[in-house]
Amino acid sequence: MNLLLWGGNLDESFFPTLELIQSIGFGGVEVPLSTSDRQHWKPWARKLDELGLQRQADVICGPEANLISADAGMRKATLEHLLRSVDCAVELGAEKLMGPYHSALGVFTGQPATADEWKWGVEGIQILAEYAQSQGITLGLEYLNRFEMYLTSCGAELARFVDEVNHPNCQIMFDTFHANIEEKNIGETIRQLGDRITFIQLSENDRSTPGKGNVDWKGVFAGLRDIDYQGWLSIEAFSPKLSVANIWRQMFDSEEQLMRDGLSFIKSQWESVPQVVSNGQF
Repeated sequence: MNLLLWGGNLDESFFPTLELIQSIGFGGVEVPLSTSDRQHWKPWARKLDELGLQRQADVICGPEANLISADAGMRKATLEHLLRSVDCAVELGAEKLMGPYHSALGVFTGQPATADEWKWGVEGIQILAEYAQSQGITLGLEYLNRFEMYLTSCGAELARFVDEVNHPNCQIMFDTFHANIEEKNIGETIRQLGDRITFIQLSENDRSTPGKGNVDWKGVFAGLRDIDYQGWLSIEAFSPKLSVANIWRQMFDSEEQLMRDGLSFIKSQWESVPQVVSNGQF
């Protein structure tokens, strides 16, 4: 379960909700790294260990931390922030650090990415991946839709980016929300990304309960079956508690009901969808 459902700044008062998540039947959580202070995550690691919950870490870069900025100072500071985020993931007890941190959320130039921007992104992630490997962390890069990011906004672009980084600890985290906007066929995109995918976020078209909207879930699960995906399936849903998502209406009865309904839906889909034939990779 992705904890962004409850907002982006969670403290130890959230721990009873972790207990609820575990009792519903989830095996792990995605934790947004709201701070790069490594000490902040020590009690989180202890609580998650106590509950037997696995965990992975997410991080997003805003306008003040852009790895593809023309300002070399900002690029350097952003890389340092991401290196600290790797350390936080280690402290948390995670094995992956995921998100669209190859560039900044909500920053646009009015033009496609330039050759320099692409190069700066690849070079920065290469350094980050090398450090992540030394710390036992795998990077899961994410593409966002065209309204949120421009360096990569579809599977084919992110595949090319990851292939140019060319590091075993740099892989792809796939989010069905963005794919639902940008891809012609979500299942086929999953097949083409193939074993580059290290993590799956299952998110409905309106960021509410999976299965209650118009995402092509049969195609999603058929694609996952076809690539023999063995990794995490995580629910990513948002509410007005996450202001950056610009959701100003409640789209479900309660967080608990969303979790119960979403988990039940995912289990039923995973068990019922047959494999299909792959057409290869990007």
